[in-house]
Amino acid sequence: MAVLLEDIVKSVEHLLKLISKTSQEQTYVDPTLDPVLLVPGIAGSILNAVDSKTGQTERVWVRILGADHEFRDKLWSRFNPATGKTECLDSDTHIEIPQDRYGLYAIDMLDPDMIIGSECVYYFHDMIVEFIKWGYKEGTTLFGFGYDFRQSNRLQETLDCLAAKLESVYTASGGRKINIISHSMGGLLTKCFMSLHPGIFEKYVKSWIAIAAPFQGAPGYITSTFLNGASFVEGWEQNFFISKWSMQQLLLECPSIYELMACLDYKWEHVPLLEIWKKRCDSDGNSTTVLETYPPVEAIPIFMEALSTNQICYSGVDMDMPFNLEILKWANETRKLLSSAKLPEEIKFYNIYGTNNETPHCVCYGNNEAPVTDLRELPTLQARYINVDGDGTVPLESAKADGLHAVARVGVPGDHRGILCERQVFRILKHWLRADHDPFYNPVNDYVILPTAFEMETTKTKGMQVASLREEWEIVGDDDDQDCTVEKEPLVGSITVARTSGDRSVQEEAHATLTIQSQNDGKNHVELSAVSISASA
Repeated sequence: MAVLLEDIVKSVEHLLKLISKTSQEQTYVDPTLDPVLLVPGIAGSILNAVDSKTGQTERVWVRILGADHEFRDKLWSRFNPATGKTECLDSDTHIEIPQDRYGLYAIDMLDPDMIIGSECVYYFHDMIVEFIKWGYKEGTTLFGFGYDFRQSNRLQETLDCLAAKLESVYTASGGRKINIISHSMGGLLTKCFMSLHPGIFEKYVKSWIAIAAPFQGAPGYITSTFLNGASFVEGWEQNFFISKWSMQQLLLECPSIYELMACLDYKWEHVPLLEIWKKRCDSDGNSTTVLETYPPVEAIPIFMEALSTNQICYSGVDMDMPFNLEILKWANETRKLLSSAKLPEEIKFYNIYGTNNETPHCVCYGNNEAPVTDLRELPTLQARYINVDGDGTVPLESAKADGLHAVARVGVPGDHRGILCERQVFRILKHWLRADHDPFYNPVNDYVILPTAFEMETTKTKGMQVASLREEWEIVGDDDDQDCTVEKEPLVGSITVARTSGDRSVQEEAHATLTIQSQNDGKNHVELSAVSISASA
């Protein structure tokens, strides 16, 4: 029955490939644009498992049909401290990233065969579509860099691939320097590369835009991941996707996850804590429940005890899968490297981070009525969070603390993955990449001011001075939700100010009226009319 079901699943996948929609032919190309390289974060690249004996290739991340079985069989791994590399448990399997569409295929839609609910596996898809509208062309000015996100951000094999990618993009674009746009952990990978290969970075890179990067870690998310696993998708799709437990067992052997722990050298304004309600007994046998708190360094023994009996069964063999101190040692060196990274003088750096979302920062287990009696129970307990502002995954404090000289840092309301689809982010990127040719746009406030008229007149007569001012602007904002069919009344405000000198020899008065009229083209027309009168005795 299992074999029959597997055959059905593969047949359905093949059918979906045959009926999938083809992309529309591009009609507009802007030859003046500098090339862009998109670098995803953790879990943001398609991974193919290749059988070393037969050469057969099978997508194991992301896939919806048969996901959990193939994930455990082909992607579960062990860390090799001698090489710093995570290696598949199946010795006949190695992982490759597809290079179709100049690297964009692997980071566009993570399950290209999925039709219903496809938004849950979109990654850079919306951004790629938007860039092509602006005149970018795949293979000439638009490229992607997918990578094996299980690995350390400073694994030399990955960095060598990135170096080769930068050189190929530079050549394909006719010798133009590259704008790197990274998302999430892709920012740490870029920073590691910049630190270890500054000469190559300076040779090929023009600017780097980091989006939602966990520069100082994602403490609450990672603590919960270690102890309880992680869900890549939310909602009804979880029912036929990879289980949190299967994901947890993979991530416990991934250096990249340990490198996302709270940075130990950073001076946190709000220290991320692991909190546990425990029962204590005194010498007389009286018990009390207390809340114990552990900062990042002191939380390590808790992880070790909680996962001390964690096991998986692979090919009929029980294997221990505890918290890995060898990986932690490797990750601590990576975080030291990230803390000391310097930005080359000729390269511009920009930082976009998500805001307005409750983001796990401190993680708490148990409560006053039901304290934790055995730390090994933590993986079975429901965590509670103390949240801070951020994108739902990366705290604002961490995302802003890039440690680099930034041209601009801009907060955008949006969640960790959804921020890649935000219209405001697109507007900001278009401006920074000089794809809009608009000198009036202000990314920090996200509006464009177009001056349309300015008049000022001053007259003097018999001890009285009268000045009048009239000025108009058009403000272009993100008015996608505006109903253009509804006629809106203009907003009118006025202010009057009067002043008299101490000896009453001079009296001054000013009156101003501000009118804002919404227009059907997404603009707001603003008109300021002001009059001031100064009279001398």
